[in-house]
Amino acid sequence: MNLSSPLLLATETVTDETYAKAVITALLLTAGMIFVLSTLLGELCSRLNLPTVLGDLTTGILLGGSLLGVFVLTDGSEGINTTLLRVIGWLTNAPPETVVNAYRFQMRDFFSNSASIGLLSLLFVTGIESDLKELIKVGSQAATVALTGVLLPLMGGTIALVYGFHVPIIPAIFAGAALTATSIGITAKVLQEMGKLQSKEGQIILGAAILDDILGIVILALALSLIETGSIELTAIIVLVVKAAAFILLAFILNRYFCPLFSSRIESFNNPAALMLFALAFLNLLALVAIGLGLEALLGAFAAGLVLGGTRQKERLLQLIQPFVFVYTTVFFVTIGASVNLDVLNPLDPKNWSGLVIAAGLIAIAITGKIAAGFTVFGNGAINGNGAINRLAVGTGMIPRGEVGLVFAGLGASTGALSDSLDAAIIIMVVITTVVAPLLLRWVFPSEPETSSSGAAKPI
Repeated sequence: MNLSSPLLLATETVTDETYAKAVITALLLTAGMIFVLSTLLGELCSRLNLPTVLGDLTTGILLGGSLLGVFVLTDGSEGINTTLLRVIGWLTNAPPETVVNAYRFQMRDFFSNSASIGLLSLLFVTGIESDLKELIKVGSQAATVALTGVLLPLMGGTIALVYGFHVPIIPAIFAGAALTATSIGITAKVLQEMGKLQSKEGQIILGAAILDDILGIVILALALSLIETGSIELTAIIVLVVKAAAFILLAFILNRYFCPLFSSRIESFNNPAALMLFALAFLNLLALVAIGLGLEALLGAFAAGLVLGGTRQKERLLQLIQPFVFVYTTVFFVTIGASVNLDVLNPLDPKNWSGLVIAAGLIAIAITGKIAAGFTVFGNGAINGNGAINRLAVGTGMIPRGEVGLVFAGLGASTGALSDSLDAAIIIMVVITTVVAPLLLRWVFPSEPETSSSGAAKPI
């Protein structure tokens, strides 16, 4: 047979066009459902005074293979919503095999890449919002809380998993590392609503949360490196810690000396997209430098944010990049939710009992570790020099894990470091700590509106 015959070429062209159309149709349908449902559930969470990221996570769980089967990330065609496949076939007139392959392509490639972009952009924005001057001002009290609040959950979680549940050492360290994070945004919102943002406790919590973000990113980079090497070598860890510390120090230096130059040069551009595009190019540059040093790209993204957080255009940059971040971080968190296998959490199945017990243990360690860290604060006096520090409130304010905890869960699942039950246990821990922290803060703090000198409520 002549493979170059016009008839065969025409047939191949039609097949390629049908497949491409099926890919686009599958993408449009799934993306549309993701964004609509995420918006609605995020609005519900907002009205309930819960972080909207829980709406994204719930969207992934609902649309995932465990329930509706619209957003299925596993191999094969099992679990995919057959109605969705029929709709794609009806719209494109493609055969069933082509429809399944097209669905798999956009799930595997497009959404995987989009989730990676979401992770990098999330850490970039976290770095921008981490005020280095505020970090220095809060001083040693915040540092004590941050270090203790990282070490206690990390060590407690790792030891409990290894000796209590016989989890291999590397997955145990990775899961223990997921307990170390603190969500700045969640805590700041609750403190502002209760009028405690400018209190001594509020300043210590926020400073420690900023340090937690930095330490959490370093620990995440270490954990990922441990997964890649498959072993724990003290020398390698020390070298990696030194590299990470040097990288963060570089970010401090660039923040001081590069930011003024960047601010003045960017103002000479008339192109309205220049600020955002150069910022993203700088993100890519530091991510590449991090990779070249044997670190993770996510640490480079965070460092790039720390640097550009000192520019005069900081607020404008955040406004420009937020729509971009909204889209890609939504995909990232929905992907995390969709990766949860709810079957492993079924209490009626005896095979799942150990996973549920692990989840309960992680939640207990996550909460008690942060509360204990609050009691390591030394000194007394409120912000005006009167009264004693509410150490229970400090520890309680460090409880919510939020987005960074989900980052650990997502990377743990994607790298294969965590089993289904351990990954689901981490996500449950993140959800529970994020939900209970605002309730506990209202209990340990008397609620009163924070006002400025004019009596108007202060924004964050």
